Amino acid sequence: MWLVYRLTHSALLLGVVSFAGQIVSFVLGPFAGVWVERLDRRKLLMFVQASGGLQSLFLAVATLAHVITLWEIIALTIFAGVVTALGAPARMSFVAQMVEDRNDLDNGIALVSSMANAARLIGPAIAGLVIAAWGEGWCFLIDTISFVPVIASLALMRMKPLETRRGSRRMLEEMRQGWNYVSSFLPVRTLLLFFVVIGLMGYSYTVLLPVFASQVLHGGPTTLGWLTSASGIGALISTLALAVRKSVVGLPRRVQIAGTLLGFALILFGLSHVLWLSLLLMVVVGFGLMQCVTGINTILQSLAPEGMRGRVMSYYTMAFFGAAPVGGLLVSALADRIGAPVAVGLTGAACVLGSIWYALELPKVTAELRGSRAGQ
Repeated sequence: MWLVYRLTHSALLLGVVSFAGQIVSFVLGPFAGVWVERLDRRKLLMFVQASGGLQSLFLAVATLAHVITLWEIIALTIFAGVVTALGAPARMSFVAQMVEDRNDLDNGIALVSSMANAARLIGPAIAGLVIAAWGEGWCFLIDTISFVPVIASLALMRMKPLETRRGSRRMLEEMRQGWNYVSSFLPVRTLLLFFVVIGLMGYSYTVLLPVFASQVLHGGPTTLGWLTSASGIGALISTLALAVRKSVVGLPRRVQIAGTLLGFALILFGLSHVLWLSLLLMVVVGFGLMQCVTGINTILQSLAPEGMRGRVMSYYTMAFFGAAPVGGLLVSALADRIGAPVAVGLTGAACVLGSIWYALELPKVTAELRGSRAGQ
């Protein structure tokens, strides 16, 4: 994002680049869910990680050689979207395969998904500091190297493979079954709809952070690093709070509170022009966003049966990668017209309204969850 902003100085193009990659993940989401359930997830993840490493290497070489252009960034972002469409549901559903004791599943899901989401917030913080010292190309090079231990870890894993379907049904039929499940089961449907709101409005602030760092707080890449570091601190606190939970009991209510907290923190962040206050609010934003993203992830994986988990998590991925690019494009277009502070404030207000709707639906969700457990 900082590289795009340095090349173009356009808030709108920040949204365009974000949209280009994430919309691909949205379109491929339903197909990816079926593919994940048909393939060996460990081998699929190794392929995905290798592809991501090649993408980062190309970015590193082109940026360090000073030949990178906006169109190459967009093309590589689209490629990353294809990789993410396969990797996200595979990684999420692979967690259940890694946990041997089913009683530890909730903690395993919370821990792994919290770590993954915290990394997404902490990584840009490190990148901001590296950019300030050496430039964007070195960030991409470090990222390329980081794929090596991940691939090695996957290669060293020894576990009993799950039985995979080899096209026993037509893909469209399996996609329809997945859609019927997520659309008819009230808890899953409500959680995914609320997640759409969070993806659409709650995550879109990240697109405009370079604008806040440069124009609102009158800084540079170091300021961007501090902002993302602050949100990373909030994410880590959230990670610890979720990982120690023993079950998903009470987690739906916690997600609702976190969504409200996220919304109000974004409103205040839009109003702030003081660095220390903006940093404090970023901690709250990171905490609230992580609670929502990881909390919903944990609940969905706990609810979904093994034969449906890949498809359910593909819709989770779709909900985010469908909403986030539209939200990023919308908020960047708004920022071009009415300014970044007002645009982010409006996204915060939308999160608060979404949390109110979710709170009204929560009693019905809780009642149906009790009924489904009683039926089991």
